[in-house]
Amino acid sequence: MAQDLSSLPTALFTQEQVRAAELLAVSEGKTTLYQLVECAGRAAFDCLTTQIARQPRLESMPLLVLAGSGNNGADALVCARLALEAGHKVMVFLLKTKGTPEFEQALSAYLNQGGIADSPNIDAILQAPMLIDGLLGTGVHGDVREEVAALIQAINQSDAWVLSLDLPSGIVADTGVVAQVAVMADLTLCFGGLKQGLLTSKARHYCGHLAFADLGLTPFFKTPNATRVGGEILKSYFAARARDSHKGQSGKVTLIGGDFGMAGAIRLASEACLRAGAGLVTVISRPEHQLTVNVSRPELMFWGCELVDMEVYLRLGWAQVVVLGPGLGKHDWGYNLFKAAGLSDKPCVLDADALNLLSNEPRRQTNWVLTPHPGEAARLLGCNVAEIEQDRFAAVRALQQKYGGVVLLKGAGTVIFDGKQMVVAPVGNPGLASGGCGDVLSGIIGALMAQGMDNMQATVVGVVVHGCAADLAAVQGERGMLASDLMPFIRQLVNSDLL
Repeated sequence: MAQDLSSLPTALFTQEQVRAAELLAVSEGKTTLYQLVECAGRAAFDCLTTQIARQPRLESMPLLVLAGSGNNGADALVCARLALEAGHKVMVFLLKTKGTPEFEQALSAYLNQGGIADSPNIDAILQAPMLIDGLLGTGVHGDVREEVAALIQAINQSDAWVLSLDLPSGIVADTGVVAQVAVMADLTLCFGGLKQGLLTSKARHYCGHLAFADLGLTPFFKTPNATRVGGEILKSYFAARARDSHKGQSGKVTLIGGDFGMAGAIRLASEACLRAGAGLVTVISRPEHQLTVNVSRPELMFWGCELVDMEVYLRLGWAQVVVLGPGLGKHDWGYNLFKAAGLSDKPCVLDADALNLLSNEPRRQTNWVLTPHPGEAARLLGCNVAEIEQDRFAAVRALQQKYGGVVLLKGAGTVIFDGKQMVVAPVGNPGLASGGCGDVLSGIIGALMAQGMDNMQATVVGVVVHGCAADLAAVQGERGMLASDLMPFIRQLVNSDLL
């Protein structure tokens, strides 16, 4: 099951913002850097105590602490000292005996308590039952030194329960990518301000469970760089409908797509649109696909299109929102519909092949929502997928600057940007890595736009509904989960006023 992140702060920060808050607190005389280290180390010890209470067998097991020479290592040394005071068997491995003033002060306090510190031993790491990772902090950007990489690999090969302090060593704080190799933590305790990278990219896999200790720094932060959202926001958006409401007040959406061999994509998107609450939904697709679309979902209206004709334009004019792209294809049929939809002034959701066609004829527009996965994003920006994944925040900014509107970059920790507000939605699970799930998302967003949400709200809420539906569906297992499995949960979630 996915971790419930609702207890975490919603404000996300870069490492520079966290450091600025620390220095501001120190300059105003509210704390010292060493006092922050003591607070972090105590919070880590509290996490350790909680874990031991859950697994009593660990109480008699030795604790291995790996400490770098920065303040991340200092945090680990404080935790080691407190564990020693509490009667635990503790061994500390140090990369260096000299480091920051805070590191040296924490080391001295640990040694004065009777602690033992030694150089790292790979065999001991491999055999450790319980381990604290304080090797590397937020300063990691490039390759990890060879000797540190070997330690990280040993940690990952061990069977130890691993607590990483602030972030898993080797993870880049601002992006969530792995610098070269990173610790696979069971629990990551983030300090001061929640780092934005921990909620997206590779960090979603390496952090394990994520916890937070603010260390008293919250008053010293300025505007966050991004905002976290999750299922807790849904009750704010889905009030009960008026008793005298009718279908015309619930939004009208036209969905376009489904070239030969891809009827399923438009079928999934259109049903998701209905399940998310749209009152009237029209599908424009190949005439051959009417049976596929209507046989099990007769509530969908259908127009079979061989050539773009006046009826297509009428149905574009009828709609409040257009969803373009699921199964559209890149041949003449799809291209002509892409051009026709481009003449409409209606708010539009672009997905799948509509994005690929847009990459060939770039233009900027303010009233659309673009929903690329990393491959589509790479085509839209004329780069490769590795460059997109290297910094998902920079990628979504570049997409929005080039194309306008609202852009959501799919992936582990979806990132959404409208030119002003950056949002991270760490919802969903690997079960979404199957055909049709993106089509479902585009249908949800289109439905929410048609029901009166602005484009940014509809995108953020749509991503949360989609991801939370996947988390509910995954109760029966992520492997083998289908896009259509999300449908009953979409309906449940958009009725959050009833939960």
